[in-house]
Amino acid sequence: MSATAPPAAGVRTPWEDLPSYVHAAVADILGAPVVHAATQPGGFSPGTAARLRTAHGHRAFVKAVSARVNERSPVFHRREARNTAALPAAVPAPRLLGTYDDGTWTVLVLEDIEGRQPHVPWRQPELRRVLEAVGDLAGALTPAPVPDAPLAAESLADQFDGWQRLLEETASEKPAPEGLDPWVAARLPYLAELAAPWREAVAGDTLAHGDLRADNMLLTDDDRVVFVDWPHVVRGAPWLDLLLMLPCVRAQGGPDPEELFSTHPLGRAADPDAVTVALAGLTGYFVHRGLQPPPPGIPTVRAFQRAQGEAASAWLRKRL
Repeated sequence: MSATAPPAAGVRTPWEDLPSYVHAAVADILGAPVVHAATQPGGFSPGTAARLRTAHGHRAFVKAVSARVNERSPVFHRREARNTAALPAAVPAPRLLGTYDDGTWTVLVLEDIEGRQPHVPWRQPELRRVLEAVGDLAGALTPAPVPDAPLAAESLADQFDGWQRLLEETASEKPAPEGLDPWVAARLPYLAELAAPWREAVAGDTLAHGDLRADNMLLTDDDRVVFVDWPHVVRGAPWLDLLLMLPCVRAQGGPDPEELFSTHPLGRAADPDAVTVALAGLTGYFVHRGLQPPPPGIPTVRAFQRAQGEAASAWLRKRL
């Protein structure tokens, strides 16, 4: 299968366009001025994502965003700072070096990981390596080492209700939204009922990254997989991260998600009915969000969600 999803990319703000006082704040954190910055691809944030080198030769990774561009993005950066700082040292994630937050600009300075993103469309050896690392990650994060991390049942409540929202939006005499799969349109009440108990289905005490995609992981030369971007962590079932990532893998040229899930150790140990219910909730999220207008500063995210919705819908139909 070839990739159907567009690149996971927003509209980045170059390091050079950041205010001088943000440059100065980063220099204070690193102990020297930045003399080189390379903007990195991938991710939907409209902010800065760049690898830095200081006058002392030290390296770091900076993420910076302004509330004027997207009011939600600073919230995610603050969550990421809190979550990353709380991760145990054994978790393969970059360490947080410092932050700057003036209410408008929110800046994270992180350890720079020498690595690259997996190839997209996915290649089998890299996918096997990542899937093994996802299993190891679940083990390292059980029990959840961030006890105040939100429960999946709470944090995902405004996402996994997509079928119910679509049902309500089409209950009036309005026609079904343009682009809605006829198979879905004919089964909205059933899908909403199927997904209704998703909160119980995803319950558990494993800390899930919550947003595993090819652009949120780095492959290193010493065969590690380092997971980056941690604003969306939740406490849930051990298999939750695997379930959340596989529609994206499929949309980016990967194999059949049912085959990958059912043969993975986390998938084999999962309750099949709970998985189907959770997948129904996830599919409703992607389908509903993919029909919405793009949020400010993030013009590409809806097409990416639509591609994941198509992959998740096909997976759900297979399980049903």
